[in-house]
Amino acid sequence: MNAPALYECRIRHVRHGPVVNDFTYGSYLWLVDLDDLPRLPGPLRLLAGFPAADHFSGRDGSVRGGVERFLAAHGIELNGGRILTLTAARVFGYVFNPLTVHWCHDADDRLVCVVAEVHNTYGERHAYLLFPDAEGRAQTDKDFYVSPFLPIEGGVYRMRLPEPGERLSLSVRLDLPGAAPFVASVHGVRRAGTASGLLRLAARYPLAPLAVAARIRRQGVALFLRGLPVVPRSHRGNLRAGSGAASAVAGATAAAAREGCEHARR
Repeated sequence: MNAPALYECRIRHVRHGPVVNDFTYGSYLWLVDLDDLPRLPGPLRLLAGFPAADHFSGRDGSVRGGVERFLAAHGIELNGGRILTLTAARVFGYVFNPLTVHWCHDADDRLVCVVAEVHNTYGERHAYLLFPDAEGRAQTDKDFYVSPFLPIEGGVYRMRLPEPGERLSLSVRLDLPGAAPFVASVHGVRRAGTASGLLRLAARYPLAPLAVAARIRRQGVALFLRGLPVVPRSHRGNLRAGSGAASAVAGATAAAAREGCEHARR
């Protein structure tokens, strides 16, 4: 098991066109072993909750249960292997997780796959099954409506999601046909996942999930006022992860993707 850790982060969103926008903000994220979630004293639990309702279908009993059910729908079993999860915790009853990353290992502690769980501001969520290479790089077709300014059709995510150590460095690039890319990145430094460490970061970044959601919405309003056209909202792919047609299609291709991943690692 891994001791819980906190990462003090700088999160950056860069839009290259047709309306250029670049903004950066600070926050913090947790890295937790789903078999050993943080155990905080009474009142501090209000600053760090990890309920199953915040992930996948929300009905799995635990976050680990949600990951395992999603993987099982794709024909993958971890056989008790550890799952490390990078996520924002629920703070005073509120959470907003644009991206949660689950690094999934087998019983011999070898990385099997990565699950990137995406949440939008409409209260919907979707998960992508990834098989990164040795550098943590993977790509997948976009299948979920996130931004009102970016279409689903033709989009390809190119992600770099190496497992964090003393430093955290993740990036997500969205390439669209005939358009400049959108890039989001997260860089952070590991801190102790203790009560005192949490208090310091919670004081520095009060109500962090609410602040993140407010910043994203404020940027959206600013882009709209600057004339960026809105893409009509599509519900294609807006499924609870692990259910419906999206899982059936992904399940049919998972074995081939795993083989390609193993070849890349060799």
